[in-house]
Amino acid sequence: MTPKLETAALKKTHPWELAVRFVFGGLIAAAAALVTKHWGPIVGGLFLAFPAILPASLTLVKQHDGKDKAIDDARGGRLGSVALVAFAATVWLAPAAWPPAVVLVVATLVWAGGCGLLWALQYGRNKPTS
Repeated sequence: MTPKLETAALKKTHPWELAVRFVFGGLIAAAAALVTKHWGPIVGGLFLAFPAILPASLTLVKQHDGKDKAIDDARGGRLGSVALVAFAATVWLAPAAWPPAVVLVVATLVWAGGCGLLWALQYGRNKPTS
C-alpha cells in the first residue's frame, strides 16, 4: 500500500463531520490536560501522542469508505502515535545546552524517520497485519 492524497474524498465530508472531529479533538486534549495536572507532564505528554481526532475520524471513514479503510487508517494512527512518543522522548532527553530550535528540528527528524521506518516495517511486507 502506498499513501496517496485523494482530493475527491474532501467532497464527501459534511460540515457537521468537521465539527464532530473538532469537538472530539478538544475533548481528548482536555483529557490529556487533566492527566497532566494529576500525574505530571511526563505521563501527560504520552497522552498527547494520541491522535486526538482519530476516534471521530475512524467512525466517519468507516461510514464513508468501509471497515477495511478504517482499519487501515487505525494502523496509520498507531504508527504515528509511536513516532510521536519518539519525538517526545527526543525533546525530553535532548541536552539542555541545545537551543530550542535545534531540539525541535532534531525531534521532528526523529518523528519523520520513525514514521518512515514504521511504515516500511508495516507495509513493506506483502500483506498488512494488525
